[in-house]
Amino acid sequence: MRRIFSVVSSLALAVALVGALATAGASAAPSLSDIQVRDQLIADQEALLDVYRCLFGEEVEQVSGGCTHGAPAESAAAPSPPVGQPAEADISDRDRQIAALEAKLNMFRCKYSVDTQLVPASGCSSGSAAEAANTAIVEELRRNAEEFTYEIGAHGGTLTLATISGPLTFNFELSNDAGTSRVLGYLFEGLTETSWLTDEVEPLLAESWERSDDGLRWVFHLRDDVQWHDGTPFTAQDVEFTFNEVIYSDDFQASSRSTFEFRYLDSETGDWEESPMTVTALDDHTVEIVLPQPYAPFLRAMTTHIYPKHILEGPIAAGTFEEFWDIDTDPAEIIGTGPFTIGEYTPDERIVYERNPDYWLTDDSGGRLPYLDRVVRLIVDEYEDELALFRDGTSDFHGVLGEEYALLEPLAEQEDFSLHRRGPGFGTTFLMLNQNPGSDDGGEPYVDRGKLHWFQNTAFRQAVAHTMDKAAMIDGVHHGLGYPQWSAVSPAAGDFHNPDVSRYPYDLDRANEILDGLGWLDTDGDGVREDDRGNPISFTLVTNDGNTVRGEITQIAQNGMAAVGLDVELEVVEWAHLLSMLDTTYDWEAMVIGFTGGSDPYSGISLWHSSESLHLWHPNQAEPATEWEAEIDELYTEASTELDRDRRVQLYREAQAIISENVPVIFTTLSERLGAVRNVFGNYTPTLYGYWDLRYLFRTDL
Repeated sequence: MRRIFSVVSSLALAVALVGALATAGASAAPSLSDIQVRDQLIADQEALLDVYRCLFGEEVEQVSGGCTHGAPAESAAAPSPPVGQPAEADISDRDRQIAALEAKLNMFRCKYSVDTQLVPASGCSSGSAAEAANTAIVEELRRNAEEFTYEIGAHGGTLTLATISGPLTFNFELSNDAGTSRVLGYLFEGLTETSWLTDEVEPLLAESWERSDDGLRWVFHLRDDVQWHDGTPFTAQDVEFTFNEVIYSDDFQASSRSTFEFRYLDSETGDWEESPMTVTALDDHTVEIVLPQPYAPFLRAMTTHIYPKHILEGPIAAGTFEEFWDIDTDPAEIIGTGPFTIGEYTPDERIVYERNPDYWLTDDSGGRLPYLDRVVRLIVDEYEDELALFRDGTSDFHGVLGEEYALLEPLAEQEDFSLHRRGPGFGTTFLMLNQNPGSDDGGEPYVDRGKLHWFQNTAFRQAVAHTMDKAAMIDGVHHGLGYPQWSAVSPAAGDFHNPDVSRYPYDLDRANEILDGLGWLDTDGDGVREDDRGNPISFTLVTNDGNTVRGEITQIAQNGMAAVGLDVELEVVEWAHLLSMLDTTYDWEAMVIGFTGGSDPYSGISLWHSSESLHLWHPNQAEPATEWEAEIDELYTEASTELDRDRRVQLYREAQAIISENVPVIFTTLSERLGAVRNVFGNYTPTLYGYWDLRYLFRTDL
C-alpha cells in the first residue's frame, strides 16, 4: 500500500503545480518543463487508476499486464522525455487528459470511499463525484468548440450508421417519434438552425432578419439561390403555405403546431386563450411574421421544416394529406431543400441518402457542399447489432452504451476509432401511470376505474418513485456511465436545470410507510397489497422491444415495485404498437418510455402542457385536470413570452419543482452521451451539442 499512498501524495502536489503553471504561464510560451510535469502527472494518474481497478476488481481488463493479488502485475513505465519545442496545443491536450483522468479517479474514490479527501468541493456527498466528472467533460467540450475551425475537404465517400429505429412515416407533420425525425432531418430545412458548436441560432433558408422593438413583428429575408430537390425555386410562398396550410391546419394535428400556439391570459375574462401568428409573403424572398405576444424561443422555433407548396397544396386541398408521404411512398417523391435525398429505402433494412448536387451551400473555397456522396443508415433489431457492425468496420459511428465503454476503450487504437464522453443526455427515461379518465367511442374506460384510483393518487406515485433503484440502473445498466435524474430538465441544459427539487431516493422502507399510511395493506398475506376498497394492487407495465437499456431499466423498476407488495406484470411490445397505445387507443396502465429534451426547456411544452397530445399520462385536456397542472401550464406559457433570461430560468425552475412534487412521471436515470467515431473523418470534434455539421464532414481516407 506504500506505493498507493506515494502516488496519491504526488498526484495532489502535481495537480496543484499544474494549476499554478497554467496561471503563471498563461502568457508565456510553453516549455519542456511544462510538458514534463504534465506527462509525469498523467503517468501517476494512470498508475493510480490501475491500482484502483485491481484493488476493487473493476475494469481490470484495461490494466496493462493484468492484476495479481489485487494489484497491478507490472510497474508503470516512466514517461518518455519530451523532444522539440512544445506548442500550446501540446499543453491543452495534456490538460484535457489530466482533467478526464482526475474525473475517472474521483468516481472510484466516491464509489469505494477511498482517498475521498482528494475529491474537490463538497466531497462525495450528493453525487458530487459524478458532478465533478461532468464539469470536467463540459469544460473539454467547450474548449473543443472554441478551438474548432473548418477545413476545406475532399468530395466523395460514404458515412455509414446503424440504428434500431427506422421511420414510421415520411410525413414529418404526422409523426411523433424520434426515428422519423432523424430520417427526415437530412431532407428538410428551416429558416434558422442551431449551431452544433455553440447552440446559437444561425441563418439557414433565411439569410437575415429584423424585428420590431416590441419583438412582435419579424421580417425574414430568404436566400434567393435555394431550390427544391425537383428543381423548383424555393420562395416565400412556401413559408407562408407551411405555416398557414400545414402547421395551422384544423383537418389534422400537425406535430409542429404546439410550438406555434401562443397562449396568453385574457385580462378581461381571466381565461387562457390561444392565438396563431400571422405569416405573410411580402414578395418572393421576404416573409413577415407577426406574433400575438413576445415569444422568447421564436428564432429557435424557426428551425421547423419548411415544405414545398407545389407538392403539398394538392393533398391539402383534397383532404388527403394524412395519406400523403406515408411509409409506402416512393422515397424519390419526398421533396425538400436539404443536402441529401433518399435514393433507396428497404423497410427494416436500410435507408440510402444521396448527395444533392444542387445544394445551395458552399465552402470557403467555393466548393459545393455536402462533401459526402451518400449516407447509409442500416436498420437493425438490437443495440448489440449496432455494436457488431461498428466492430467489424461496417459502420463509422456508434452511440456507445455504458456496458460497451469498458469493452471499446482498450480497442480504440487497435481498431482506429476515438471514444468520446459528452456528459448526461438531454433526453430522459421515465415510468408513468395512466391517469386518463376518458372512455373510448363505445363508452369503455381507457383505464379501469379502480386502477385510476391508484394512479391519480399523488402519495401512491411518490411511493412508487421511492422504489426506483437508480444506483442499480447506473451500475447494472449504464455500467457506471449514467446519472440519477431528479428533475424534468437535464443538467445538460445548464442554468435552466433545477438541482433543488423534491427527490425520491431508493428507499423501500419509506415506500412501505407511504403505502401503509394510505391503508393499502396486504390483508390476506399473499404478498400483494389491497387498496382501501379491497382490490389487489395489480397492473401491467409495458415498454417497447429492441431497446435493451430501456428494457433492463423496466425490469429493475418492476422488481422495486414488487418489493413493496405491488403486483406488476411486465409486457414488451413493438415500438409502433406502443405509440398507438399513447396516441390512439390509450389502453395502457403503466409504461416506461423516453422523451427527447433540448437545451431550451420550451422544447418540452408538448409533454408538460395539459392541452397537448403528448401530455402522456392524460393528454388533450380541455381544461387542466388538477391545480398543479394548471400551474405548470401557466409557468410554461409565461416563460415562453418572457424575454429576460434570468426570469425565464426562474420560471422553468418553478415548474420543475411542481413536477417533482406531484410526480406525474417517475424519473429513472440519464445516460452518459457516449460515442465512437472512426478515425477517417475531417471537420469533426465532440461538443456539447454534436459531433459535426454533416454538410461539412469529409473522409480523409479517399
